[in-house]
Amino acid sequence: MSEMIIEPIEKYGLTITSDSKKKPLFSRIGVVGAGKEGRNIINMTATAGMEVVFLEESQERIDVVIKEIEKVMDHKIKNWGLTQAEKRIIMNRITPTLQYEDFAGCDMVIECTRFTEGGRRSTPLRKSIFKRLEEILDTDAIIATNGSVVIISELASELVHKDRCVSLYFPVAHPDARILEIVSGMYTSEEVYSKMEVFAKLINYKPHRINESNGNVSMRIMVNMLNEACQILLERVCSLEDIEETYTIIYGQRYGVFRMADIIGIERLVTLMEAMFNEFGEKHYKPNPILWKLYRSNQLGIRTGKGFYIYDENGNPVSVNKAVIN
Repeated sequence: MSEMIIEPIEKYGLTITSDSKKKPLFSRIGVVGAGKEGRNIINMTATAGMEVVFLEESQERIDVVIKEIEKVMDHKIKNWGLTQAEKRIIMNRITPTLQYEDFAGCDMVIECTRFTEGGRRSTPLRKSIFKRLEEILDTDAIIATNGSVVIISELASELVHKDRCVSLYFPVAHPDARILEIVSGMYTSEEVYSKMEVFAKLINYKPHRINESNGNVSMRIMVNMLNEACQILLERVCSLEDIEETYTIIYGQRYGVFRMADIIGIERLVTLMEAMFNEFGEKHYKPNPILWKLYRSNQLGIRTGKGFYIYDENGNPVSVNKAVIN
């Protein structure tokens, strides 16, 4: 019997070395709260190949979230943007939970709690979420929040490892608005910011570095345009339709400014504008009376079926809401 020849198999890529055991950065992330923004983050990160754990307050809420995520994917399938097999793969990467302990091992957890306390996100609540996450996560895991008027330095101020905290803002005006505003606070380390640039590229977003400022860049621009458009409408200078056409045709925008407000959500805009007004004391951030009228009557845009426009069950505008200027 001839002698057996034994060769090392490392060069064939068949062995597991110590280096290959290291998981890639952002292989597993967490999301606290799965409202509209949270679901958007869950969807795009799972689509990018990341394992995603999301936490909700009840099984009923989890069922709603899963249904809404599948609804978005089914719409893509209908329009040939996704296959059934791809949907199954993506959904298998998404894990719901009711316990913070299931975030153990995550490279990053993003806080996306929904509006509370009369439409305002509670800073004390979010601080408590950050503290809870710090108890569970590894010391090098990133703790992030999602928002455009979030002061990340305040949320991080009571943590032991403050330098790991960062704020993110994902514009939601339309699917191609692929800019990620990465907000560095007083404590945010350069290493954490660099990691967030990698994260942005992994989900096919372009990172923009933002120094901590209420409203960041995108929302400060948006609310000024919206307030002025509302004032023109209030003065009856011209019709809502003509203002929209001026904005879309002359300036080449995808949506009119009122349509964009409905997409973002009137309640969100009013809340953010009030926060910016209180921060800067500038009158141009104060929500126009038309915005307050819609807000108080619960005509909040696409989510409620009425805002500046009236929407069908699929979220498509069917007519202008005449009650806006009456």
